[in-house]
This record gives sequence, structure tokens and C-alpha cells, in this order.
Amino acid sequence: MDDGGITWVLVDGENIDATLGGSILGRRPQPDERPRWDRLIAFAEREWQQPAQGLFFLNASTGIPMSFVQALKAMDYRVVPLAGTADEKVVDMAIQRTLQALRERDGDAILVSHDGDFLDDLSALVDGERRVGVLAFNEFRNIGFASSPGIEKFDLEYDAGVFDAPLPRVRVIPIDEFDPAEFLR
Repeated sequence: MDDGGITWVLVDGENIDATLGGSILGRRPQPDERPRWDRLIAFAEREWQQPAQGLFFLNASTGIPMSFVQALKAMDYRVVPLAGTADEKVVDMAIQRTLQALRERDGDAILVSHDGDFLDDLSALVDGERRVGVLAFNEFRNIGFASSPGIEKFDLEYDAGVFDAPLPRVRVIPIDEFDPAEFLR
């Protein structure tokens, strides 16, 4: 099947939510602090100048958060509710299988996760023709992605702009972007 001209956006929502709550905010995010998932798709379309289709993977082993699923569906995400035993990482397993299946398709791919478990499967998509990216909080993205040639790196807040207000992050600033006025207020 030819999917040229599309970007598949694979979202590991639990990973993003856990990093936001546990590592950035230090607590469970309030509704107004959560990512605006529609902006994620808009960013992918704008960045790579083609349509994007979001796949949002959810662990539904203990139930489905129907209001959240309905909101995602209203944003044209394809919601992937998964179930398994307590020791199965069903979201990781499904994302890995999806990345493997994408090898047989022509579309581009952006993974929204910090998880290094996806590094091999995402790297396998790099073929010199397809665009491949990882979108996460830069400082929490698995270090293996930094040394992976052919994978573009994007930040959820600074590049994709999926938050309504600035997050309390410590950002490493490239010297070419440093503006002392930001610190002399």
C-alpha cells in the first residue's frame, strides 16, 4: 500500500503524561496543563508539509476513559485501546509492532515518546527517503535518540507548542539563541 505523502504520528500518551507529571510538574497535571493533542497533528503537518494521521495508543486493561477517547476521535485521531495482563507493556508492544509494519509503507513517521525501547524500530525506518522524527521533552528523551542518524528531534513545548502556558522546565540554551534580557528581568 502506498502511503507516500502522509506522516504517521504515533503517540505514547502514558509516557508523555508520566514525564510531564513526574519529572516536570512533580504532580499529576491539571486539565489545563495537559498537551493540546490537536496542535501535535497541526505541527506535524506544518513541519513536513503534508497530511498527518495520529494514532493514540492507550492501555485500556482496566477500562477506557471514554470522554478522553471521544475528544481524541473528535480531533481525528485513531485511538488504539489495548488490553493485556498486568505484566505486559501493551502500549509499547503495539507501538513497536506499528513501527515494524510501517517498514512496508511509504509514509513518514513521528514517534511521540521518550522511551528508548522504540529506538531500534524507529531507526529501522530511516532509509534515506522517508522522514523519521521523535517528538518529546528534549531533556527527558532517551539519550540513544541523540546519536541516531536520520531521526529528526522535536520538542513538545518549544517546537510543537502543544501547551497553553510555559512549563517549569530548565532548558539548555544553544549559545546562538541566548538572550541575556530573558534573565535580567
